[in-house]
Amino acid sequence: MRRTVRGIPAVHGIPAPHPARRSRAALGTLTAAGTLLALLLPTGQAGAAPQPGHHSSATPQTTLGAFWTADRMRAAAPLDLATPTKRSAPAAVPRSAPLKVAPTLPRLPKTGSLLPGSLPQAGGPWTGGGAVAKTTGRVFFTYQGRNASCSGDAVTSGNKSTVITAGHCVKLQGAWHTNWVFVPGYHDGEAPYGKWPSAKTLATPQWTASEDINYDVGAAVVAPLDGKKLTDVVGGQGLSFNSGYNKAMYAFGFPAAAPYDGSKLIYCSGNTIKDPLFSNDHGLPCNMTGGSSGGPWFTSFDEKTGTGLQSSVNSFGYQFWPNTMFGPYFGDDAKNLYNQAQTS
Repeated sequence: MRRTVRGIPAVHGIPAPHPARRSRAALGTLTAAGTLLALLLPTGQAGAAPQPGHHSSATPQTTLGAFWTADRMRAAAPLDLATPTKRSAPAAVPRSAPLKVAPTLPRLPKTGSLLPGSLPQAGGPWTGGGAVAKTTGRVFFTYQGRNASCSGDAVTSGNKSTVITAGHCVKLQGAWHTNWVFVPGYHDGEAPYGKWPSAKTLATPQWTASEDINYDVGAAVVAPLDGKKLTDVVGGQGLSFNSGYNKAMYAFGFPAAAPYDGSKLIYCSGNTIKDPLFSNDHGLPCNMTGGSSGGPWFTSFDEKTGTGLQSSVNSFGYQFWPNTMFGPYFGDDAKNLYNQAQTS
């Protein structure tokens, strides 16, 4: 039975707007972790803002690792956001001088798989291996009493423990998610590099205060696992802030809504545009569906090594504009969020 909330389809009785609807034609809602729909709160005012908000986990780390069994991970519903609506002209995202952070790479085994085709690519399995197959993973959490999923990426950081994701993948409708874990290199219920529980989750101040879609960026600081830190195990991608629009980019994620099932890493690639409608986001031709939210977008991406500079995350799509994903501009607030996370 299918119903709608503000024109967005709901699946299994749960509102589900994400950047790519449950089928290839419905790609018009915010990507998140499955079949959950989240209505956006009023847009906050851009400009000078307080430090990013955060939430500390009170759940024992060993408990979270045991909680997220293979069956629970497979069954986690993709979290989706409602399509943004016009309220007023969006204020410019604060910017300063461009900043680039280089990737951090541990020893990476060579893979025998073939490289995917070069851009453009509207959506397909990533078979190229390399660093991105280890740094990108699924994010699992509990939202409104239901187990849900998004995507995320391990990045170079001072604490070697920072994951970048979407804001709605850490906090939604005024509440921080619980039971939050990052599973890099996820594949069909398997966690080849472990399940990394968050010690703290954070979001930009605009997302924390009013869930402003222009600032849909979140982060997590994960606890050590078996005495090791995250990027010492899987490596960390680089980052780029204030790098401008109209770039060649690659997007990655674990879409879990049809036609995808969350079992494998999917990617899109192409030349981006600036959203001409209701946000200041980047737009990219891409058919990823719910569950891909929070997955990384890279500039300067090298298919041979699987490394790049993260410059956005999967955030949302318009239902009336199929097969196009949008991701927030990494300006000063995203940079401040990253800096707060990596020094935590």
